[in-house]
This record gives sequence, structure tokens and C-alpha cells, in this order.
Amino acid sequence: MSDSRPPSASPVGDAVRRGYAAYGRRAEAWMKGYAERGGQVHCAAGCFGCCNMPIRVSLAEALVTAEALNPEEAARVEAHARRVIENARTAPDEETYVERHRFQVGYCPLLDPASGGCSKYGARPTRCRDTFSALPARYCQAGAWEGMTRREREAYRREVARTPGTDGELHFIAPLEHLSEPVWEAAAKAMRTHWGVEAWGDFWVLTTLTQNRTFMQAVIRGDARSAWRVAKAAGLAHNAVLELTGGEPSNRRTA
Repeated sequence: MSDSRPPSASPVGDAVRRGYAAYGRRAEAWMKGYAERGGQVHCAAGCFGCCNMPIRVSLAEALVTAEALNPEEAARVEAHARRVIENARTAPDEETYVERHRFQVGYCPLLDPASGGCSKYGARPTRCRDTFSALPARYCQAGAWEGMTRREREAYRREVARTPGTDGELHFIAPLEHLSEPVWEAAAKAMRTHWGVEAWGDFWVLTTLTQNRTFMQAVIRGDARSAWRVAKAAGLAHNAVLELTGGEPSNRRTA
């Protein structure tokens, strides 16, 4: 992120970084024990079946990612964010929103198509860190469920139900998601402590908004109402992808 970033944002990002480090240690220890019990994590380098999913983050996490971007990368993230906003404005329901995000908005612009890896792996948000598959990665791809026959869906349900680490309904490893909750809690606490405002929403929208000095100044002084107006003027406000609470009275409005 550029040097124009308001300095008061730094402690909030630092709280997230500490959370990431702690989560990494806990997750590594859990996966070691999981492997010893015969469990298998199917995620690996070059696997990116989940990289076109919508991602909800805190503004605190978005700051960490934004600091790692060069101007070209930031421009790609902004273009992606505007596709997200357009999808939010036109999708009739959440199911359509998610489906169009995966098939039309597309893969994260920080994905390296050559390697199939995240180009900002060290600065990726919580949801990218805690999503692990207990079944082969083909089940993570967009349209996998829709493409199954009834018999294949029944077999999938049976496999999930008997696979350790899942919640019994989906093939993702639930304990690793639960272990990441302290990161979200640390982000929320840091935002409330330093800003008096919590900001949550779409990863690419919030990462783009961190680059808007006027938006960040409003957040840092605890003026949620003004921050919303700035985001709206920038074409980056919609209540499906941006939520600001605390400080001034709640500002959630339809763009």
C-alpha cells in the first residue's frame, strides 16, 4: 500500500498479522495430528478450485493484503471489485449471487495462472487460510454438485458423513475453520479499539477501499456515515458487500 495510508491503520493490521501467525501454528499442529489419525487434507500447491468463491473479510484483513500489492495488482483487484458490485446490484438472491460470482466474476485476480498458486499467499485473508478439503479437490470446483447425478450425490453425502474432520454435511474440514475464529475476533476488537467502527464485507471491495484515503480517514475517526458516503461516491457501496457498524448511526443502505 502507498505511503499515503493513514498511519493509525497500522495497529489494526498488526493485530491481524499476529492472529495469522497464531492460527498457522495451531493449524499446523492440528493437521499433524489429523494425519497421524489417518486423515488426509487434499489441498495442495496448484489447487485453486475454491479461488472463485466470494470471500467475506474484515477491513483489518484487507489492510494486510493491500499493503502487499503493487499498483498493477491493486488495479486488477479494483476491476474485480467492480464486477463484484455489479453482481451484487443485479443478483435477485444470494444463491444467484454466489453462482454468478463463481462463473462470471471469476477467479481472484491475485491467483497466478501459471503456477495455480496465490501470488500474495503470505497476505491472504482468513477465509483463504482456513478452507481445507477432506475429499478430492474436484468437489471444490464450481458446478461440482450441480453436475452430479442423484446417485453421485448420495455417495458424496455418505462419504462426507464418514470422513473425520467434516461437519457431516460438506467436505470442508470444520475444525480448521473453528481454529481461525480468534483471527476474526482479534480483527473486530482492533477495529473497535482503534477506530470505534467495524467494517466487514467483500474481500476485493474492502481491499480496494483501503486505497481510498478519504474513506480510511472517515473510518479511523469513527465516522461510519461519512465512510459509507465516500464508498458510495466511489461506486463501491452495496449492503451485500459492505457493512459498517459503530461510530455514527448504522449506515447500511442500498446503493
